[in-house]
Amino acid sequence: MQPRRFTVTIADGGRRRLLVPVPFDPDAEWGPKPRHPVRGTVDGARVRGVVESHDGTPGFLLGAAWVRDRPIMVGDQVSVEIEPEGPQRDDLADDIVAALEANPQAARFFDGLAQFYRRAYLRWVDSTKRSPELRQQRIAAMVELLEAGVKDHRAGPQSRAGSSST
Repeated sequence: MQPRRFTVTIADGGRRRLLVPVPFDPDAEWGPKPRHPVRGTVDGARVRGVVESHDGTPGFLLGAAWVRDRPIMVGDQVSVEIEPEGPQRDDLADDIVAALEANPQAARFFDGLAQFYRRAYLRWVDSTKRSPELRQQRIAAMVELLEAGVKDHRAGPQSRAGSSST
């Protein structure tokens, strides 16, 4: 996915935070998700955040610690470049995509996870490359855990399906 570049006016995010409005629908652009973890820059300074709805406007917050060292205030116009963070559906192996598409609840949960958890699931499944049966067992266990709302595959007893290591 290509980074999106735009210029916006900073809004008040409450509690000494700034809101960076996003002038496009992230669900239409990047696929429907409960939240969209992003990385990029605001006026050239690196930023990570989560695009969510703020009173009906998609955007992400800049916390007080980020703001403290930068001369950005409510009402300032800033240039922004953001892109989705972490592995996206287009980056996944076909067998994983098919399993997630077969279970929309698990897919929604996976899509909303922070990149750390998405990558952990994918590493766990990909560590079985020499054993196709074990790979299928892990994909099934992953979908089951995601459907149950489990962020970390090591947290569920089903995650040990055919494995001797994490």
